[in-house]
Amino acid sequence: MKAQSRWWIFAVVSIALFMVMLDNLVVLTALPAIRTALKATVPDLEWTVNAYTLPFAVLMMTGAALGDRFGRKRMFLFGVSVFTVGSALAALSSSALELSLARGAQGLGSAFVMPLTLTILTRAFPEERRAAVIGLWSGISGLGLAIGPLVGGAIVSGIAWNAIFWVNVPVGIVVLGLSWLRLEESRGDRQRLDFPGIVLAGLGFLGLTYGLIRGNALGWTSPEIAAALVGGMVL
Repeated sequence: MKAQSRWWIFAVVSIALFMVMLDNLVVLTALPAIRTALKATVPDLEWTVNAYTLPFAVLMMTGAALGDRFGRKRMFLFGVSVFTVGSALAALSSSALELSLARGAQGLGSAFVMPLTLTILTRAFPEERRAAVIGLWSGISGLGLAIGPLVGGAIVSGIAWNAIFWVNVPVGIVVLGLSWLRLEESRGDRQRLDFPGIVLAGLGFLGLTYGLIRGNALGWTSPEIAAALVGGMVL
């Protein structure tokens, strides 16, 4: 593969990675404006954040496994498409429930995009350059998380709360177009997909993630949180 093609691939997946990592926390500084606009309660606002985190954390392993079996480019395009549609639905939301469901769609898309950016990069670059590329990938991921609240606050102050979601739509469309043109299809392990393993791992991650994000609200010693954490570890 030519060096120019590799750096095109790096640019495309980096934009997608930055976009999905940014949306983990970009909504935080917009919560007061969302509460006013949608007449949301405090639990509603919590689920505006958690609805993204849960599918994102739970389904990353599934997204990577499906990419290996059915095509990384195909599943990456699926993830970016779902994330972009979820962003548009979030921007159009007229109630807290609609916003939480749209955020869940964003999280689902992100669960496919985030792990596949790494597998696509490691395949595109030769072994002697992978350490540097993975370092850049990690830096972009961390930067997206770190500046999410800052970006959200700036957009909400200057425009409106739903603009933090609208901005993803043109970016997502551009990423889809560039991905279609620049990415090459690849697959990994051709063994049969371990559906029972994926279900068990997914439910386990769900229990652990739910327990961690709801522990402060419900109390770390509450039966619900204890059951979620213990059940997650057992699964």
